[in-house]
Amino acid sequence: MNITVRTTEKATIVDLNGALKIGDAEQGFREKVKELVDNGAKNLAVNLTEVPITDSSGIGAMMYTYTAMKKVSGKCKFFGPSKQVRQILKMVLLDTVFEIYDDEASALGAF
Repeated sequence: MNITVRTTEKATIVDLNGALKIGDAEQGFREKVKELVDNGAKNLAVNLTEVPITDSSGIGAMMYTYTAMKKVSGKCKFFGPSKQVRQILKMVLLDTVFEIYDDEASALGAF
């Protein structure tokens, strides 16, 4: 998985590219989020447009991201999930917990 970070006026955007599954991908995502929080990030927008699939570990990493931002009184938005990722989030009822948007503009507009 490739992880890149961009900064806008409203939020730090984390672009994920590849399957968000157990192992290096999930661990790398957690480490990047921890680094961003440690460096003072308050608003995070996670780009899922290039994440074709996730597993329970990937879901755990997303939950970690969400709770890490809440702990620092920040906000976390997810955007652009594939149909499969959206279905998985719905199955585990996280679509009712996470703020999920169709595109980047919508997610950034919600901050």
